[in-house]
Amino acid sequence: MTYALFQMWSDFRQSLIRGHLFYVEQARKRLLSQFDNNEADADQAAEEWLEESGRYFDPDRHDEGSFYEAANDVRIEFYGLLSDMRENTRLSVVAGMFHEWDKQLRGWLAREIKHWHHGDIAAAKMWSVNFDQIAELLEYLGWPVRTTDYFCKLDACRRVVNVYKHGKGDSLDDLKSRYPEYLPNPFEGPGRALSNLQYRDHTHLKVSDDQLQAFSDAIVSFWQNVPESIYDTQVVEVPDWFGKAIRKDQADRKQGGKK
Repeated sequence: MTYALFQMWSDFRQSLIRGHLFYVEQARKRLLSQFDNNEADADQAAEEWLEESGRYFDPDRHDEGSFYEAANDVRIEFYGLLSDMRENTRLSVVAGMFHEWDKQLRGWLAREIKHWHHGDIAAAKMWSVNFDQIAELLEYLGWPVRTTDYFCKLDACRRVVNVYKHGKGDSLDDLKSRYPEYLPNPFEGPGRALSNLQYRDHTHLKVSDDQLQAFSDAIVSFWQNVPESIYDTQVVEVPDWFGKAIRKDQADRKQGGKK
């Protein structure tokens, strides 16, 4: 007889996809759409500054041109701050999207393990191991997930989120070497020293609307491609870290039975 170690029920699969699509749709509608009129908002900020400052304008003492120049400075600063907020908001949406997917995946694995394995250590491992170890387990279960385009996008998304969270460090170095497109060139044209990738850091991190959509599509593709059932006969061996956790649970159970 064969036994299903992991099962992805159709209704659960669809609920995961619907929840994800709802998150992305509402994030665009309620958060990102607020930055659709940055230029007009910056113009309004400049006009409001002029109106407020105009009350103190004295033609005998003040230069009218300097007031308009100052208002233009206000407009430029306001537009720049709004643009930065837009980029940070988009990155926050990406981070929330990735973390929710990551938690849902780990939660599903942990629950499925508890259906056929006695003990808490192996299931708890799903929450403590890193992203690469989770991918390793999926491949040992017979799903060559790391060869897919959508998983490469998820890996890029993870590294973007890590740089957004931690700034400089190993995550930034990894992003530079693997996915430099998320650290776009701040200057156009050759011959400028700062355009070199080595000079870019976490402050250059940027995700476009198209890249956000690509991350979202990758999550949908991942859930769509989770095998409906993974049977014990398909699993020849497991990663060493998972095998140790299984054996530790078994040893603890045996020890408990002797008491």
